[in-house]
Amino acid sequence: MTEHPILVTGATGKSGRRVVGQLRAKGLPVRTAARNGECTFDWTDRGTWDAALEGVRAVYIVQLDGTKLVRPFVERAVGHGVGRIVLASGRGIDVPGYAKDGGVLEGLVDSEAAVRESGVEWTISRPGWFAQNFSEGFFADAVRAGELRLPAGDGAAAFVDAEDIAAVVVAALTEDGHAGRIYELSGPRAVTLTEAVAAISGAAGREVLYVPLSVREYVAELVRQGWPPADAEAFADIIEPLREGKDAYVSDGVRRALGRPPRTFAEFAESTAAAGGWQA
Repeated sequence: MTEHPILVTGATGKSGRRVVGQLRAKGLPVRTAARNGECTFDWTDRGTWDAALEGVRAVYIVQLDGTKLVRPFVERAVGHGVGRIVLASGRGIDVPGYAKDGGVLEGLVDSEAAVRESGVEWTISRPGWFAQNFSEGFFADAVRAGELRLPAGDGAAAFVDAEDIAAVVVAALTEDGHAGRIYELSGPRAVTLTEAVAAISGAAGREVLYVPLSVREYVAELVRQGWPPADAEAFADIIEPLREGKDAYVSDGVRRALGRPPRTFAEFAESTAAAGGWQA
């Protein structure tokens, strides 16, 4: 599967760029696909799909939330001779009541079905909350400012390091034994936000506080910052599974795929701080 370039969509994102880095570290040919990637790729412009897929035999699909574009993309990929697909999906899509849909859940379900029905080797990655949300995602600016204010109560999540996610994807793209498997990916234990910011404080050498808010308080703060009320409420909904402890689930996907335990949140915090990840 490795004599042809491996296509990585979403190649500039949290998992995609780490997949690219790990593949290149192995000396494997990679085609990076993104709107601003080496290969221009836009989910909403099907005219960009064929050039990305030409000569490819394996592909990592990072889908566009709220769409059903994976199915036609997979069909085209198979037509180009792609024989192995790894799909980035999401934690909880088959857990009733896990999260409000908003169109995202329906798209994820359809994408997984499309991959399973493709007739080629497939693997599905279902990560939970990324540890990197604290360093380059939802929470990063607040952490750098020293105060994380969220309607998450004392809920906990088994935050998974994106480096582990990428390692699982790379294994599935390049090794045998992963076809037909769904890997639920988490860290080794659930961590509250209080524990998370304490680990970051210790690693970064400066105090970061977590301030729990009610949903109403949080939405009001976002609106005062200029968010449209509907967007503020939708973002508060994203935090709901964390607040209710639905992401405290610890899975064995990293160990099953890689034969080792996932990295701890403390290890993530220490390595991120050492790399200057929380410098203002």
